[in-house]
Amino acid sequence: MKLIVGLGNPGLEYSKTRHNAGFLLIDRVADRLNVQLDKNKCRTLYGIYRRGDERIILAKPQTYMNLSGEAVRSLMHFYQIETKDLIVIHDDLDLPVGKLRLRRQGSSGGQKGMGNIIDSLGTSKIDRIRIGISNDKNIDTKDYVLGRFTDDESKIMDQTLDKAADAVIYAFDHDFDEVMSKFNG
Repeated sequence: MKLIVGLGNPGLEYSKTRHNAGFLLIDRVADRLNVQLDKNKCRTLYGIYRRGDERIILAKPQTYMNLSGEAVRSLMHFYQIETKDLIVIHDDLDLPVGKLRLRRQGSSGGQKGMGNIIDSLGTSKIDRIRIGISNDKNIDTKDYVLGRFTDDESKIMDQTLDKAADAVIYAFDHDFDEVMSKFNG
């Protein structure tokens, strides 16, 4: 069993914000695979994709970004999922809009949801897909990440989400090193 977690904030007011890049990708993958995100357990909205005997959970924690680790840890415990079978998707202020960066481990890079997951699981050895949202030093960071993409950024993000969805689906059958090699950039 694998767990693919997209980070974001629940609620319509946050639905298309930069900080919800993880949620946007989970929605894109779910649409492609015809998976309904209709289960709600462990403070997480999720759906299960079945391929033969394997189950892959597509999840969106509903705890708000900064407490994502609590939901992830609970869901992993409930389904007895190991950290090696977890991929976390989140936004990254330090990457240009639309840039993908896949990594096997590392610090949170200041991303508070990822930081809470690292703290909750007690390890930074977590596969992750970071989606660039850029940064505007003239706007307060909180206001920027909770802001919406411009029209030009939305076009870029649409292409990026397609590429990132390809990466997630590719990861179902391939080692994450192979996924990184094919999709980083």
